[in-house]
Amino acid sequence: MHFQIPYYSYRERYDTKLLALYHALKDTITGGVLAYDSRIPSTRELAQLYGLSRGTANQVYEMLTSEGYVRSETGRGTFVSYRLSPGAAGTGPGMEAARTPSFRLSPWGERVQQISSREEDAALQPDPPAVIDFSRFAPDPGAFPREAWTRCLYAQVRELSSPAGPLRAHPAQGCLALREAIARYLRRARGMAVQPEHVAVTGGSMQALALLAQLLIGEGEAAVVETPAYTGTRRAIVAAGGRCTDAIVDAQGIVPADWDAKAAFVTPTRQFPTGAVLSLERRQALLRWAYEREAVIVEDDYDSEFRHRGKSLEPLKALDREERVVYVGSFTKTLLPGLRLGYAVLPPALAEPFARALAHYEPQPVHLLEQMGLAAFMASGEYERHLRRMKRIYSRKFHSLTQLLQSELSGLFDWVESDAGLHVFGWWRGTAESYAAYRRRCFAAGVKWAEVPVAASDGQWRQGLYLNFPHIPEEALREGVFRMKQAESGC
Repeated sequence: MHFQIPYYSYRERYDTKLLALYHALKDTITGGVLAYDSRIPSTRELAQLYGLSRGTANQVYEMLTSEGYVRSETGRGTFVSYRLSPGAAGTGPGMEAARTPSFRLSPWGERVQQISSREEDAALQPDPPAVIDFSRFAPDPGAFPREAWTRCLYAQVRELSSPAGPLRAHPAQGCLALREAIARYLRRARGMAVQPEHVAVTGGSMQALALLAQLLIGEGEAAVVETPAYTGTRRAIVAAGGRCTDAIVDAQGIVPADWDAKAAFVTPTRQFPTGAVLSLERRQALLRWAYEREAVIVEDDYDSEFRHRGKSLEPLKALDREERVVYVGSFTKTLLPGLRLGYAVLPPALAEPFARALAHYEPQPVHLLEQMGLAAFMASGEYERHLRRMKRIYSRKFHSLTQLLQSELSGLFDWVESDAGLHVFGWWRGTAESYAAYRRRCFAAGVKWAEVPVAASDGQWRQGLYLNFPHIPEEALREGVFRMKQAESGC
């Protein structure tokens, strides 16, 4: 195959062969030299062309795949999946500018637009040549058992395309086989007494949180939210017309109080984003509050599968004797990035209202084919084998990254101790001004992360950040910390 990229000139600019190859190939794609859907060499061919190890070529392709620049097709090869942005279409002689219709939005719609526009304005910053991107989550691209998953999925395609397939009815809360598989898994892995009829499958955990906010929170009513917390939870509450009551979070997680609210959204197994684990005493205090206030606790257990040391405490749902807890889980962290499936385990009194609310928006189960494929994947034992393999890979990366951050960057950040999860969290030790300058230097060096600015109870500003690591090769983890260390010189 005749193929050439400016690898050797990039080798003069970057310290490692991996980064030189990554930059050269990515810039060739984004520059339009390699067109969308064009085939590029296999890793073996690429390694031979430039005298590299095949492992280096594999890592570069994994990075580009996880970022959406290329895609692999079994039996065909690797193809460019990046499209150049089309030019703006103007109006010329004889052409009339198209009219843009206007619409009147409901109060709920206007709230959503206001929230979204504020976030977009904050995100409108120049996009640097980001290479090592800790800011987003993606699974390790090489860890997923594609062949086993494909077998399960194709078997369901045959099932759905059979004469009886389209006639088989499925309730809005999801394929029964998947709800049964989830119930079995939670009973075994999380110690929860779950019945399939109390499980509802959703299009990701965010859909579950949004529906619960609409069901539980009336116009102007308060809902308890951890501070800091997942921004999607706050968006769901505000969009439903509710008010967020901020709850203090310390090194042991949310601090229970006698809140005047009918709902609380919490992450007790591993607080997001700090990673703090809620103690048994505080879990019991939360449950007492819900019982006394006749309130509902929404427990978001977003990455409990990935514990790197020690033993996790039981979920709130496993301790709940008064049926006051809704347990929300997700497959987003364990399956392919584009496969959006989550679920909610509901108290009996909420199961039917939630199913009706789900059917109001989605009369048919969301992603039915994927639901059926996942049910077969779990029943075959492949899902839990996959989890065990991912735990080994992610634990190795977790320990490597935490050791690097503690040894190289503990002067800048107070890294929060954690035993689990798929990101590492830290608090900035300096001022807001010094943080902004440090962030600019790291951004220019090609390192990005996710931010958590927080106003403390005493009015003081705190800046937190977290680094997602599953999709990043270990060599790139070291390179990212090295660049962050180099940027320290200006602090």
